[in-house]
Amino acid sequence: MENKKSIHTLLMSVLLSAPGPFVLGAGLLVGHSSTQISDFTRRSIEFLALVLALVLFVVTEKKSNMTEAEKNRIKANGNRVIGTLMCLSGTVMLYVLFTVNQRSKGNVLPAFVIAALGAAVNSFFFFRYTKLYKETNNSILGVQGRLYGAKSLVDLCVSLTLLIILANPTGILAFLFDFFGTIIVSIYMIFCGIQTIRETKVDRA
Repeated sequence: MENKKSIHTLLMSVLLSAPGPFVLGAGLLVGHSSTQISDFTRRSIEFLALVLALVLFVVTEKKSNMTEAEKNRIKANGNRVIGTLMCLSGTVMLYVLFTVNQRSKGNVLPAFVIAALGAAVNSFFFFRYTKLYKETNNSILGVQGRLYGAKSLVDLCVSLTLLIILANPTGILAFLFDFFGTIIVSIYMIFCGIQTIRETKVDRA
């Protein structure tokens, strides 16, 4: 029963996250703040992490002929990849910040709508995965809980930044939030990724 609930939640995560990169990618045709570009990159990388988590969970929970040690090794390797993707996401956000022209930001409304919806949806999944992890003690679900906690915080910051840009795109406040907001969320994503990788090493030990 718990496995069905977990698979259902993972599948919902993938399906609800799938439109984000496509909508934001289309939005880049009209808007190009560093926050918007980095958010598109982040969501694309995180979507890969969600798909990987779903595959890992199905493989480790559905194959009855696998030993517990084999399952733990697959989970650890998968979580390490997810942690690496989180670090890559944060690193790419920083790269975009310092290489994109900051003077013209264009229309960031599509990105704001996605970020605002994402903050609500990701908060729901954060609590959902946290509850499932407590019930099952499955490390894949625990990592997803951390990922969604980070995603929720990032989406709140991105929403605030893009709202300020919408209100006054050429103002100093928009520049400051766009610049420093990206730095903060990038560092947080890298921190969460490193923490995830370190925990997989402890689990293997």
